[in-house]
Amino acid sequence: MTEQPPPPAPGFGPPPPQYAPAQPPNAPAQAPNAPAQPPYAPAQPPYAPAPPQPAPAGPEFLAVDKRNAVVVDVTGVVFELADFTMEFPWPEIRSVHYKASPDGKALMVAVVHMDGRFYECVVEAKPRTRLQEWFPQLAWVLGHYRPMG
Repeated sequence: MTEQPPPPAPGFGPPPPQYAPAQPPNAPAQAPNAPAQPPYAPAQPPYAPAPPQPAPAGPEFLAVDKRNAVVVDVTGVVFELADFTMEFPWPEIRSVHYKASPDGKALMVAVVHMDGRFYECVVEAKPRTRLQEWFPQLAWVLGHYRPMG
């Protein structure tokens, strides 16, 4: 009488044939214990551009001159000073202030950061009457994103 080895513990070894994945008829043979190879993903060039994202909804304010600009929108406040851009997301802003320059020819906008730092951008208003158009627009947009009280 020959002695047979004990059966393997459950969960070890290859799956029984009835649970093994079916192989396509033209598939190359694999080693019995080799991990299954995932199917290839469709080829896409690595430089494929991301699909365009919809622009966030909400009112916007824009004041611009030859060198500088102020943008207020759903993301926060942006200052463009010559070729330098400073972005202030709403969660980082303690307050936003604005006024006319002392000579009445420009809009002065200041952002106070949560840590107390202060940033300012001056945009020249040409013609000078444009300044009077900017004030109510800016007040309305700031009130939309940062309501008082």
